[in-house]
Amino acid sequence: MNIVRNILGVVIGIVIGSLVNIGIITLGHMLVPLPVGADVSTMEGLAAAISQFETKHFIFPFLAHAGGPFVGTIVAVLIAASHKSKIAIGMAVFFLLGGILANVTIPAPFWFKAVDLIFAYIPTSLIGAWLGGAFKKA
Repeated sequence: MNIVRNILGVVIGIVIGSLVNIGIITLGHMLVPLPVGADVSTMEGLAAAISQFETKHFIFPFLAHAGGPFVGTIVAVLIAASHKSKIAIGMAVFFLLGGILANVTIPAPFWFKAVDLIFAYIPTSLIGAWLGGAFKKA
């Protein structure tokens, strides 16, 4: 039964973390409108519009990339029955790999990619794991 709970924790954590990411991005587009004429529905459109982006346009993507792993890891750790610290580290690595893929495929300034990869995925997953109780002694 522990294995099933651990697998469910990881799957549900990934799904919820991804939904949090999407939700924050969507909220960001409502609160910080894209530059006039920017079409980010395709990679080509994003690549063409990225030069018009200001620093404010990168705030919500960073918050999404930090919030998804944070919430997803908390959920995974709370659902898991055992091996919580290993699951938390696995969640951090999973979201970091997604972040690396996003940073390779999505055009963005170097400063954003650096801040994103250094401060979003691993640190927020580990904070989420700590808040979820993954690092408590048995």
